Amino acid sequence: MDRLPIDDALPDLLAALRETGRAVLQAPPGAGKTTRVPLAMREAGLTAGRILMLEPRRLAARAAADRMAASLGEKAGQTVGYRIRGESVTSADTRIEVVTEGILTRMIQSDPELAGIGAVIFDEFHERSLNADLGLALCLEIAGALRDDLILLAMSATLDAEPVATLMQAPVITSEGRAFPVDIRHRDAPLPRDARIESATAETVLAALAETEGGVLVFLPGEGEIRRTEALLRDRLPGGGDAVHLHRLFGAMPLPAQRAAIRPAETGRKVVLATSIAETSLTIEDVRVVVDAGRARRARFDPGSGMSRLVTERVSRAEAAQRAGRAGRVAPGTCYRLWTRGEDGALPAFAPPEIETADLAPLALELALWGAGPEAVPLLTPPNPGAYAEGTALLGDLGALGADGLITDHGRRIARLPAHPRLANMLIRAGKPAAPLAALLADRDPLPRSAPVDLSLRMDALADSRAFADRHPWQADRGAIARIRDEARRLARLAPDAARLPLAEMAALAYPDRVGQRRKSEAPRYVLSGGKGAILPEGDPLSAEGFIVATDLDGNPREARVRQAVRISAAELRETFPDRIAWTTVCDWSRRDRRVVARQQERLGAAVLDDRIWKDAPPEAIARAMLDGVRDLGLTVSDKARLFLARVRLAGTGTDLPDYSEEALMAELEDWLLPYLDGVRDAAAWRRFDILPALRARLDWDSLQALDRIAPAAFTTPLGRKIPIDYASDPPEITLRLQELFGRTEHPTIGGTPLKITLLSPAGRPIQTTADLPGFWAGSYADVRKDMRARYPKHPWPEDPAQADPTLRAKPRKPG
Repeated sequence: MDRLPIDDALPDLLAALRETGRAVLQAPPGAGKTTRVPLAMREAGLTAGRILMLEPRRLAARAAADRMAASLGEKAGQTVGYRIRGESVTSADTRIEVVTEGILTRMIQSDPELAGIGAVIFDEFHERSLNADLGLALCLEIAGALRDDLILLAMSATLDAEPVATLMQAPVITSEGRAFPVDIRHRDAPLPRDARIESATAETVLAALAETEGGVLVFLPGEGEIRRTEALLRDRLPGGGDAVHLHRLFGAMPLPAQRAAIRPAETGRKVVLATSIAETSLTIEDVRVVVDAGRARRARFDPGSGMSRLVTERVSRAEAAQRAGRAGRVAPGTCYRLWTRGEDGALPAFAPPEIETADLAPLALELALWGAGPEAVPLLTPPNPGAYAEGTALLGDLGALGADGLITDHGRRIARLPAHPRLANMLIRAGKPAAPLAALLADRDPLPRSAPVDLSLRMDALADSRAFADRHPWQADRGAIARIRDEARRLARLAPDAARLPLAEMAALAYPDRVGQRRKSEAPRYVLSGGKGAILPEGDPLSAEGFIVATDLDGNPREARVRQAVRISAAELRETFPDRIAWTTVCDWSRRDRRVVARQQERLGAAVLDDRIWKDAPPEAIARAMLDGVRDLGLTVSDKARLFLARVRLAGTGTDLPDYSEEALMAELEDWLLPYLDGVRDAAAWRRFDILPALRARLDWDSLQALDRIAPAAFTTPLGRKIPIDYASDPPEITLRLQELFGRTEHPTIGGTPLKITLLSPAGRPIQTTADLPGFWAGSYADVRKDMRARYPKHPWPEDPAQADPTLRAKPRKPG
């Protein structure tokens, strides 16, 4: 075999594995780690067990096994074999087994000791897939508790090695790469917003063919873009296509076509249109040129579908560097980037770990099956608690977890199926007939966005795309249809036999939280059984339906738009969820009706299948609902209640009296108001309600006495009359005739604060306001007396009012 850069690092790596049983290997793309390391470990006799190597993609797993087998002069399936979803090429002689990451999780869950496995290699660990993170965490658990002889190795091209080395308590071994210089060529200007990535890529490929030599590797985000770019290039290649051979490379391709894309061209040049599958562990020979469209597909949690979906995003700088490096494997190369040099700075440094962005229901299910929470296993990145809680809540809805949070027998069956828990639940309960629907729901919509949302249209296209095209104006995506059919066949082999259920019932089994009930509104708005809101496009054929199952939404957290749904009847819902539908009583305040509404309802979560008036709702339930009405309407305060509140608030400073602020009263409504709300059930009755008795009841007898002492309701005049004190004024105020205070030598106070006194004339008109009565008598009273004697000569106006007797009478008439 030709010598590769990794060969220089192998002695140190083998020594570390022999000494500690663990290591982290850093080696750039092209160093040869994928094909050299497992063979070197076998030849060194590090373990008598099989060596298991994880690859993130099926194509990379096949290719790695083929190359290692070829280096031994064998075919895959002998010393070196592979196992991927739906395909196993191994034998009793297999010592090195290359598997995709999900396979390891299944092996561990079925055999926690990994009997017969001596070493586990995590290749391309820098991609940080959820399965790889979980697989490493579980292997560390196994090695720590059950298998101290289990060898663990993480290999990466761009990983920041220290965190994973710390987690593994392992040494870091570094291999230098071997790369020729690559000329990076950026665009002069950014792509226009409306530009098609396929058109820009095709033009760049044609320019590269004219300016360079050697094979061209083109990075596009997915199969659809690859096919469209191929169509644009097919008739424009130099030499009419005879001198340049065009290949596609993506995971769902047939194996012969994949191998043809990887092999060197026998004549002329080749152009390989590939997904990110060609970034790292897969070696495509004779490539001298890379064209990078700058996009990648990643698994992201899609709130609309309730599952992880592949979305298209900008590449990270690390990914762009790896792609460019593909042009410098065998000779100096060239990399054309479909973005400007200035746009480089806006790219993220690394793609985020999948655990930060993906749907965590599958992780929660695996950990429940393992019998531990996320905090109890050594995950390199802990999951977000909120996202993890959403995942466990869904598992509870599906019956995979019990009320105690532990996995159920049904949950164990779900975990054994290689599908999202939603779809696995549907497959178990609906059997093989649900396989096409499961495959459809797991993939992208095969119909264009202009098509109605009805899920049955997609099923018709899947059953017979030719007949569908004859009956409808929408063209189904042929590539998506073929892919969905293949997946349906695979799932059907795994699902149990069962009688065929209606489409709507199968969809509801996958989406028990997405059963939608139409609201009473002009627009087709729905409340979903999980409590969220959704809206159908105006005029859609399903928009008049009373109940739907929404299988795809746009993810808007406030009110999501429905992208796929199917009609369902109340009878079908009762048939599907007999143990989840129940009658319940509802007594709530209606903000729209401004009254308490008491109903008896047959419910599936937030969706109401039947609704009746609750005629004999207990008064306490109505009163409790009215508390929400009070929170909505605010406190209704009579004049007497307002006076009482003002007194308490004044007297409360520095005393043990309760807090009578509006904030405190609203916060404690249940404590003081609830017992007094009997018979109050609407806004009109609340406006008539006097809260004074309820307010007074908060105070015991001693507190009421203290209140009357500190902040009395009235001021008693020298004549014994009680004058109400206006506590709305600051300071509190009394208003009375001036003559009634004759003889008063001290100014009246409330709680140490002087009262404001408005003195009235005999006609009841204000003549003076004072907060210092003795000062008034000694001062400005003289001027008031002079004026008042002229106006009201029949009333007494003594020179010294402080020594006079109080009176409300006029002077007696002189005898005639």
